[in-house]
Amino acid sequence: MPSLENKVILITGASSGFGEDAALLFAKEGCKVVLAARRLDRLQNLAEKIQELGGEAIAIPVDIVDAAEVDNMVQTTLDLYGHIDILFNNAGIGRVDWFENHSLERDINTLVQVNLTALMQVTRAVLPHMLARGEGHIINMVSVAGLLAVPLITSYAASKHGARGFTDALRREVTPLGIKVSGIYPGPASTEFGQHVGKNEAYRSVKSMLNLHMTSEYVARRVIDVAKRPRRSLIIPWWFRILTTFDMLFPVIVDWISYAFSKIKHKLD
Repeated sequence: MPSLENKVILITGASSGFGEDAALLFAKEGCKVVLAARRLDRLQNLAEKIQELGGEAIAIPVDIVDAAEVDNMVQTTLDLYGHIDILFNNAGIGRVDWFENHSLERDINTLVQVNLTALMQVTRAVLPHMLARGEGHIINMVSVAGLLAVPLITSYAASKHGARGFTDALRREVTPLGIKVSGIYPGPASTEFGQHVGKNEAYRSVKSMLNLHMTSEYVARRVIDVAKRPRRSLIIPWWFRILTTFDMLFPVIVDWISYAFSKIKHKLD
């Protein structure tokens, strides 16, 4: 089985959810984990927990929409370890509501900055050092919303479709140079992220109907799998592949279903 021991991994959005759980699992695999996010107290607590378990981790506070802070994060990691083996672009925010209720600043501008622009910015800061070594692995946490655009997540879907396009284009650009690029596309999961996307009743009813109870730890375990055995993409849970394939083959039918949903739920809201 492929080993991750002594690999240096930089994780953005490491203070909660997928990032936090993945950090713990990477540390158990023997990785040197660099934890990056805005909430320093959460990062320090996580770093201490990893160290108490016998792992190695450092915390770097960063706002990934700030280019200077991103450069400092990457340089600090390089100064300490000399290289970055794996970049896990995990930071993200969401919004669930009818588009007319989205605020311009937070729900459109900031959301796109965090989910797309900052992802590209962090990757751009790390990539030259991977290229200089001729090896490395970039794992982007995208979302099934980057494959399947449905009502109530318009801004989020736009940002994630952009992230998917960036991931695919970058993979085709740098794979011949020794750099692996993977996109992970999870459906809704039980995380802190899900608690802050909005309280729209239509969204909650659909989530309940589909019985979506995928845990953050499960997704994190699959991230480890991708790190050990790089692949172009991973859609989880598996049955979302059926939905995304159906949307690709029969978009008109998906449109009709979405129209009916939007018409009924708009009236109820």
